[in-house]
Amino acid sequence: QVQLQESGPGLGKPSQTLSLTCTVPGGSITISYYTWTCIRQPPGKGLEWMGAIAYDGSTRYTPSLLSRTSISRETSKNQFSLQLSSVTPEDTAAYYCATSRNLVVLTTPGAYDYWGQGTQVTVSS
Repeated sequence: QVQLQESGPGLGKPSQTLSLTCTVPGGSITISYYTWTCIRQPPGKGLEWMGAIAYDGSTRYTPSLLSRTSISRETSKNQFSLQLSSVTPEDTAAYYCATSRNLVVLTTPGAYDYWGQGTQVTVSS
């Protein structure tokens, strides 16, 4: 069982950069073949895979968010973080951290086995 905990700003304003931090208490984000990912669900819509950072530090992003998204990690704290720049109200969503162990980075939300509780982020002026 892998636990993940999200922390986010709750509320943001248009054009700001949103930061979401995911902590893996009691675990390690460098264990081989684990991929650590960020997924979101806007109100009334389906899950959207945003990007991921693998155990070796490599990253991958969904094309539609590539220019605005960055995922980094702090291995000493077992944390990884998502930065989403130039946010608009369309970025309002529940944001989740998730992980799974696979040989390749999977881009389907349903492929991830372990999820955090999620954190709501609302972008509004």
